[in-house]
Amino acid sequence: MQCSNMLLRKIVRSSVLPFTAQHGMKKDLFPLSRTLSLSLCLKQDKSCEPSGKLDLDEWKKVMKSGLQEEVSETVSEPKELSSLAAARETLDMWRLAGRAVPENISEEQLKAFMECPSKSAKKKYLKYLHVKELHKKNDKRKMDEKRERRLEAQNQASNTDEMKKSSFVCLWSSTMDKAYNWRVAQSMIFGQPLVFDMSYEKEMSVREVTNTVRQIVISESCNRRSVDPFHIHFCNFKDDSLYHREFIKHYREAWGKLLITVTDQCYTEVFPKDKLIYLTADSPKVMKTFDHNKIYIVGSMVDKSIKTGVSLSRAKRLGLETAALPLEKYLLWSTGAKNLTLDQMMRILLTLKDTADWKKALEFVPRRKYSGFVNKPVKELKTTLHLINTLKLGKGREEAKKQFTKNHPKK
Repeated sequence: MQCSNMLLRKIVRSSVLPFTAQHGMKKDLFPLSRTLSLSLCLKQDKSCEPSGKLDLDEWKKVMKSGLQEEVSETVSEPKELSSLAAARETLDMWRLAGRAVPENISEEQLKAFMECPSKSAKKKYLKYLHVKELHKKNDKRKMDEKRERRLEAQNQASNTDEMKKSSFVCLWSSTMDKAYNWRVAQSMIFGQPLVFDMSYEKEMSVREVTNTVRQIVISESCNRRSVDPFHIHFCNFKDDSLYHREFIKHYREAWGKLLITVTDQCYTEVFPKDKLIYLTADSPKVMKTFDHNKIYIVGSMVDKSIKTGVSLSRAKRLGLETAALPLEKYLLWSTGAKNLTLDQMMRILLTLKDTADWKKALEFVPRRKYSGFVNKPVKELKTTLHLINTLKLGKGREEAKKQFTKNHPKK
């Protein structure tokens, strides 16, 4: 019997253990093989004599040594996991303390945090991750806001399209267009002419010509919708010029249907010279009232890019009368040049033609250029300003005081 036990042990050791060691199964099958061999020994030793009993102390020592090896192998693995958990706990504590700590952190970032050499380096790394996370959140919020605005714009566009498609709005717009066109057609026969001088193309760049044409398009639209529109003339207009190409870009097929007069002749050849007045900001003569019998000329140019006095010199060369708007007479001018855009000039002239009120007309001047309207005549304001300056300088103080009290008595 003992021989058979010895033979069984040799078979288990020679077959099972090398197989498990070769395939990485020693950790799991070695205790199993040992228990199998021991259980066989126990079963077989029941019928043996007392001298063949199993040594329990030796068996306990063998089992304890195997368990210690297994526990050491399993404990060595979660050391890294325990350190990561401890790092996460420290991050939670710092977050509760109000430090700059990111809300979400990956394992790679956590490992990089643990590898930082000092506490200050760890704080800097966490602050960097926190700022990066905030930038991502802001970018996401901006993208969401853009998406919402785009959806709102699409909804509004769909609503406006639905309104345009309605029969009543279509009928109303078509009838109003007919009414506007009828007024302009009447002005071409009975209306007061207004000339746009189109001879400044060579003195402007392509961008400036584009800006000029855009302003003229707005002017034509304002004129078409007014109660008493002008009869617009484009003089010195050349075919296939830059002006012409820009107008075709804006109007397309409607360019040939515009109720305006387009000619390549000069305005001196179309109208008598004694009726022409060239409106320019450089003119020494100030326009006092709007004359319905005169024909006003507006230079089709952007004044920012052109030297001062170009339109004035052109008018003098042609022997024409010039005039400037009375901006200083009615407005407390603060900053900026006194040149206005073409659409602003059109609105001012239309208002003067309808109401003859300079205050209503000059409301179309941009508010950034003046601080208010003049309540007193300009001469009184100049004398008062002169007296104030003399009082400040101390020259003739007594005479200035007498003159000031005489002009401005106390109520």
